[in-house]
Amino acid sequence: MSTQKYLCMYRGTTSQNKPSPAQMQEMFAAFNGWKEKFKANILDMGSKLKPSGKVVTASGVTDGPYAEAKEIVGGFMIVTADDYEAAVAVVKAMPMMQTPGACVEIREMASS
Repeated sequence: MSTQKYLCMYRGTTSQNKPSPAQMQEMFAAFNGWKEKFKANILDMGSKLKPSGKVVTASGVTDGPYAEAKEIVGGFMIVTADDYEAAVAVVKAMPMMQTPGACVEIREMASS
């Protein structure tokens, strides 16, 4: 089986609770440990997305994303894995997945 690419989209809203400096150090240490463990799977670490943008349709361009959307894509990354189960294992191991309400959508990318 060949290795596939998976787009992982962080959904939801960001927490309003600001962690303390000590909590931030713990979070960074956990995140860096996760990145090191799965460095062979992380193809593109992606980035957090800004809350505003543009929505382009055939009829024009509007500001977006839409405020009435239930879930906003807040960031992304691309991982490589042999199958969905392996991609899920990478995402489930992310420290942020311990946060209440954390949600990541995983989609296999079509090969061209």
